[in-house]
Amino acid sequence: MIKAIIFDFGQTLVNSADGFRTAEKDAQAKLFSNFGLTIQEDFMANYRRLRKELHEQSNFSRKFLFHEMYYYYCLTPDEKMLELWETEYWETVKAHTLLFPEALGVLKGLNERYPVALISNTQGQKTEGTHRISLYPELETYFKEIIVAGEGGIPPKPDPEPFRVCLEKLQIKASEAVYVGDDYRIDVCGARDAGLLPIWLKHHSVRRNWPQVQTSVPVITSLEQLLDLNSIFAV
Repeated sequence: MIKAIIFDFGQTLVNSADGFRTAEKDAQAKLFSNFGLTIQEDFMANYRRLRKELHEQSNFSRKFLFHEMYYYYCLTPDEKMLELWETEYWETVKAHTLLFPEALGVLKGLNERYPVALISNTQGQKTEGTHRISLYPELETYFKEIIVAGEGGIPPKPDPEPFRVCLEKLQIKASEAVYVGDDYRIDVCGARDAGLLPIWLKHHSVRRNWPQVQTSVPVITSLEQLLDLNSIFAV
């Protein structure tokens, strides 16, 4: 029996795809120019490789990524400049982030039937409490619990700990909770391995190369489908 619905944040309740694309291009241009390089293909290959390695470690600190790039090219970074670049990166993401049109209505509808919670990974900034969810007070009111994994001693998803902490606060078993997220490794596999019932959101409005994997996990393309959970799990 389902007793709670738990959500991821980015690309699940809000669309930040354009923000990340713009922020990434800006960051890459700053690094490439600062390094004084001439062959952009090699630079981009190294940048993408390091970014992927950090993503697989659930490390989303852009300052850390910038550091790794400097070290790879045997250069010494300016710490204050990297902090400024990271701040500018997240400000760009925020400026281009929009709620999915159906998000508020779906959260309102689900709240009439279930406790609703949120588990989102930290953005990797050194200051806690800077997660983008704080920009959406109209969303926050619908969550009984909000867990920002990667802060306060809680490791980031897909570690099972943030899921365990949230379940403990909701006072339910893992098998009684649905988790909705967009990232296959972090959200879907993380929730599944923690014993929750995952739903993989591949929102129809997000331009993205989704992982090509064989999975029995239910897939939805709109949050509105969550209003009929019986149909989702009957497929």
